[in-house]
Amino acid sequence: MADTVQQLIAENGYLAVFLLMMLGCMCIPIPSEVVMAFAGALCAPAFAASVLGSPDAALSVGWVAFWGIVGSMVGSLGAYWLGAWGGRPAIDRWGRYLLLRPHEVDRAHAWFERRGEAVVFLGRLVPLVRAFVSLPAGIARMDLRRFTLFTFLGVTPWCIALALAGKALGDQWDTLEKYFVPASILAAIAVLAGVVWWVVKGTSEGRATTDSLDRASEASEGSGPAAPGPTA
Repeated sequence: MADTVQQLIAENGYLAVFLLMMLGCMCIPIPSEVVMAFAGALCAPAFAASVLGSPDAALSVGWVAFWGIVGSMVGSLGAYWLGAWGGRPAIDRWGRYLLLRPHEVDRAHAWFERRGEAVVFLGRLVPLVRAFVSLPAGIARMDLRRFTLFTFLGVTPWCIALALAGKALGDQWDTLEKYFVPASILAAIAVLAGVVWWVVKGTSEGRATTDSLDRASEASEGSGPAAPGPTA
């Protein structure tokens, strides 16, 4: 993935930054730290000369950050609308197979209304999580204005900091990966643990519901009308 990202940026410049950051916010786990740091490194004339063949071909760190932000916003809004307009009907129809029930989506909606700003903002700063945070916000129908604002507040420092760090490091830009790999692993473990917890919880609740219905059915059968006694 990292090699493909580097090749695309080296060949297509700002367009690749825009498209990769857009896709990276639409539930496609493209490593945005690689995208922005490598593009930032290409802003250093010496590194640009070694990769692109000439120091004059160096990118502008301002434009790299700009297109990274724009791509992130477009992708985030796209994932939000996908969740808002397609997610709820899909859950109502197919959610039971994923242990998702309509009343839980209603509860998630209320939860996003109360705490959605922190989730959206902080989610943009966590590798892997940032790729998926927009979809549940859309499914929960978080207020679009607040979603857009806190998405912008999250992606802007992320893109600018990585672009600047990449330019400052130049051909050593990939040293940033050693800081992000552990964070990505922890995020993946947390997501996996959350999925396991959800499955176990949903299975337990489903079993409890089934047992309750069985007991209610047995009680109903046991309390049926008594047989008529003998007549004189």
